[in-house]
Amino acid sequence: MQAQDGSIWWAGQFGNIIGRLDPATGQMKEFPLPNNAYPHTVEIDGKGNAWYTGNKNGTVGYIDPKTEKVTVFQMPDPNAKDPHTLVFDRKGIAWFTLQNSNMVGRLDPESGDIKLVTLSRAGAKPYGIKIDAEGNPWFSCNGAPCLYKINPANFELTEIKLPLEGTTVRRLDIAEDGMIWYVNSGLGRLGRYNPKTGEIKEWPSPSGPKSHPYAILVVNGVVWYNESGMRPDPLVRFDPNTETFQSWAIPSGNIYAGIIRHMRATKDGSLLIHQSSTNRIMQVRVERRAASR
Repeated sequence: MQAQDGSIWWAGQFGNIIGRLDPATGQMKEFPLPNNAYPHTVEIDGKGNAWYTGNKNGTVGYIDPKTEKVTVFQMPDPNAKDPHTLVFDRKGIAWFTLQNSNMVGRLDPESGDIKLVTLSRAGAKPYGIKIDAEGNPWFSCNGAPCLYKINPANFELTEIKLPLEGTTVRRLDIAEDGMIWYVNSGLGRLGRYNPKTGEIKEWPSPSGPKSHPYAILVVNGVVWYNESGMRPDPLVRFDPNTETFQSWAIPSGNIYAGIIRHMRATKDGSLLIHQSSTNRIMQVRVERRAASR
């Protein structure tokens, strides 16, 4: 993820570190974390702190880049074992998923208060999470055909059932027009949910039902995602206006590998991606075409 100062932060899960890259100089700095944190996500708050989810030791924490101090918050429930993906709302409250614990959580960084809710649907496996324009968190289910909306006022969960049997959703993103875009990882499809009308529409991904779409990002109205089941990973572009796809093989050096698990946008509209199999961070520069007259 890119911070306001232009630096790029990344999570090194099996190295138990959070890293910071200066893209102007190429200088890299790594920050070791408490034992067995195994960070899954990195997110920057409004103060410039780099937050991570302790996927193995049941924690959420952050690094103050000025002092390099690590502050850790322990889950209040021993059943909350695996904080997964985390995002901040506009009020500075952190919302996060716990995939195999089948929970979602809320953390107030000022007080340290943590609230957890277990999903009524067994095996839903909450995964990706984003905040809509009204401040409502939405998360996807990696174990069942569903999406969820959270009411931030009372933590009430609303389930949106997806129509196709075998659907599982790694991640989702929310477009400027409020549309919820998601990857149907289980069936190799791209989906869109309209929260105003309830309409659900899906398109087959270019590489077919075993392509396993994973990360997803909507930038300037265009949907980007990767097909993690293919080698090398294709980066896929979908234009909602024409309902057409384009794909590019992501370079991975001499290794026939890939697997992008998350992607973010930079301030200039480029894409930040990574390959967990090759330890590479990449920037994809997207040219914006001038509107035709």
